[in-house]
Amino acid sequence: MGQEHILTLACPDRVGLVATVARLMERHGCFIASSRTFGDPETGQFFARVVFQSEADDDVPTGLLADLEDAAGELDGTWGVHKVGQPVKTLLLVSKSDHCANTLLYAARRGELPIELVGIVSNHRTLEAGFAHWGLPFFHVPVTAATKQDAEARMFDLVEETGAELVVLARYMQVLSNHACTRLAGRCINIHHSFLPSFKGAQPYHQAHARGVKVIGASAHYVTPDLDEGPIITQVTEGIDHTFSPADMIELGRHLEGTALLRAVKAHAEHRIFINAGKTVVFAR
Repeated sequence: MGQEHILTLACPDRVGLVATVARLMERHGCFIASSRTFGDPETGQFFARVVFQSEADDDVPTGLLADLEDAAGELDGTWGVHKVGQPVKTLLLVSKSDHCANTLLYAARRGELPIELVGIVSNHRTLEAGFAHWGLPFFHVPVTAATKQDAEARMFDLVEETGAELVVLARYMQVLSNHACTRLAGRCINIHHSFLPSFKGAQPYHQAHARGVKVIGASAHYVTPDLDEGPIITQVTEGIDHTFSPADMIELGRHLEGTALLRAVKAHAEHRIFINAGKTVVFAR
């Protein structure tokens, strides 16, 4: 068998969808290595992620692509085919905290995360020296209320120049405009230092401490114009007790944030996420 590929399909649910995909694969001599499907009775949508191999060579049969296009049209669906392991070009945005970015950078270097880091953008120079050893372009794009529009224009220039397919806000402490959120829809992931939807906004750990919470966490989600209310991809939690101070919670929170963001970026890069009416379907590998 040759190169593995991933078929993603989203369409209105109906009888026979799994059989339709299987027949297409059989018709073009493709072996299905794994398959994940979900039909949501609430939204009436069907989602599928199929890993397949072609008997012919490492390329996807041209006829299969044409048939998938025809089938998607008949099903009123959207689809894509991606090469397994193909790195997703990713641009990181940071401010003054480095723990989330370092988690992603280290995982990518070890080959645990199928992304290609194409640069780091920051509204401060605080982390420039500390990130130098990663050997990535570092772009300082300061942001003020007066320059926000120009700063976002520069960010989009960098997205285009680097070929970035994914933008990750790795503790980037600036709120993107509605225009930027809409333009990056489905390809911009943020980490929120709280277990959404509770304790949003500033100082979530202090809010949680004041309420005497027994579990804290972090949430990774897609960015939308609704601040901190985009479709949640992953959430990580850990139990605490009355002995934890806000400082203790912040320290633990750093680890949870890095883990949540890593899992979210990995799921996105492996084409395991589907947006479903304001929430997500996230398939296991």
